[in-house]
Amino acid sequence: MRGTGSNEPLLSSPSRGKPLLLLITLLSATLLCAAAVAFLLLLDITSPPDLCAGSPEPASCNAIVSDAVASSPLYYFSSRRPAHVLRSILGKSLAQHDAAASAVAAMHRRAGNSSDNNSRRRAALADCVQLMNLARDRLADASSSAAAGDDADGARTWISAALTFYATCADGVAGEGPPLRDAVEPLKSLASASLAVLNAVAGGDGGDVLAEAAVDAFPPWVPERDRALMEHGAGDGVNAADVVVAQDGSGNYRTVKEAVDAAPDGGKRRYVIYVKTGVYKENVEVGKKKRELMILGDGMDATVITGSRNVVDGATTFNSATLAVAGDGIILQDLRVENTAGPAKQQAVALRVSADRAVAYRCRVDGYQDTLYAHALRQFYRECFVSGTVDFIFGNAAAVLQGCALAARVPLRGQQNAVTAQGREDPNQNTGTSVHRCRVVPAPDLAPVAGKEVKTYLGRPWKAYSRTVYVKSYLDGHVDPRGWLEWDGDFALSTLFYGEYENEGPGAGTAARVGWPGYHVITDRSVAEQFTVRQFIQGGSWLNGTGVPYIEGL
Repeated sequence: MRGTGSNEPLLSSPSRGKPLLLLITLLSATLLCAAAVAFLLLLDITSPPDLCAGSPEPASCNAIVSDAVASSPLYYFSSRRPAHVLRSILGKSLAQHDAAASAVAAMHRRAGNSSDNNSRRRAALADCVQLMNLARDRLADASSSAAAGDDADGARTWISAALTFYATCADGVAGEGPPLRDAVEPLKSLASASLAVLNAVAGGDGGDVLAEAAVDAFPPWVPERDRALMEHGAGDGVNAADVVVAQDGSGNYRTVKEAVDAAPDGGKRRYVIYVKTGVYKENVEVGKKKRELMILGDGMDATVITGSRNVVDGATTFNSATLAVAGDGIILQDLRVENTAGPAKQQAVALRVSADRAVAYRCRVDGYQDTLYAHALRQFYRECFVSGTVDFIFGNAAAVLQGCALAARVPLRGQQNAVTAQGREDPNQNTGTSVHRCRVVPAPDLAPVAGKEVKTYLGRPWKAYSRTVYVKSYLDGHVDPRGWLEWDGDFALSTLFYGEYENEGPGAGTAARVGWPGYHVITDRSVAEQFTVRQFIQGGSWLNGTGVPYIEGL
């Protein structure tokens, strides 16, 4: 060693007489090291914190995590190895997604060239192509967030959405058979494993506890232009708008669709489309590239977008919407969206929202079955009126409805009304429906027969981990004393989460409510706070930019 006066090298040359012994020693050491690393890797997967402890498919999740570790063994030696595992799974998800998306697109092309005249199958596969594109974007968002090591709530939201998009595709083509199932099901498993790992790393739902925002106040982070639009509404629409839609030709466009299609892609700033009074008979789609749009009307009884697509006449539930939104940051204000197909036409969506940071303010959404499709991602509805019959608010968004009126109508003879049908199918998805400070009431046509000929329930479980809460809301007497309705026998009754907290009104009594394991009369304020704007949809980080008034806490 240096300073000892020795002239010997750090590693002296081995004796020429013992090559075999040295070789045996090196091989033995190599085998011992390999065995030790393999043992440690296995131990790390199966010992706390078990990354798949919260997975609904632990065997599949463990296999995916094991594969992620095996493909990146050096990650074991990082102090942040679970985060590395998540990034590895998301990277594999993107690669596998691209291969599956190509397979789905090929199926769609073959269906288009087929002579079997199965228009419903072609429509369902077309939905799948679109849904795969939406899922790809959200996986990329989650992967970027994981790589940066920030915004766990955002990553959870985007992975949850990707899983929802895959599930929507699979549901729409349930009879398609092995080729499509083999393409989509592994992607669902990868998304589920990603959520389990993320929750193990970052914890479950929830956010920072901040001071409660003032009731009906505009948050301080609202841009002046958006705040003025929200405060003054359509009165300043012409002056504030980028373009005007008017049926009489006095604006830039005669239809809402034309204005939306012409809007710039990318969403560099808020782009306002002012729609003058009138009934616009059209189906409008706000694509994923149309970000930060605002569609502003003259009032929910003045500006009406109306359509009648429905499942009976050949549409899919997904593409039956009168207004469909996939562009993030959308604001809908002072307008009505309706589907007039009627109860006999079964599923007929008025408004579908598949966008993140989506807001509807002072809007009316009318239909019958499946009126409002709160499909995916974070959504906020303020002072809206929503009417329908069966499952008339459904989907798997993280949605808060605040200060809204939810009105049940008369359904087909023999049907029962359900206000909600929430579709969470994985316990690690941060999704659900929160009905906060709303009024749940009968529509005028239902009031005379409510509770006699027609029963109305607060909700029923569309998927296994369905999650819906009613918080500080008014429940009228048309709500059945049992409160909630089964979907099919005992399906989901022990895995769902349905809760009620400090509601009032003649239908709010809980003494005769269902006794399901997943039903809860919430008495702990901290549990109810998990479903507020602040915690459930992280509203403090994005609602500020909309100008919509809201209550952040309870």
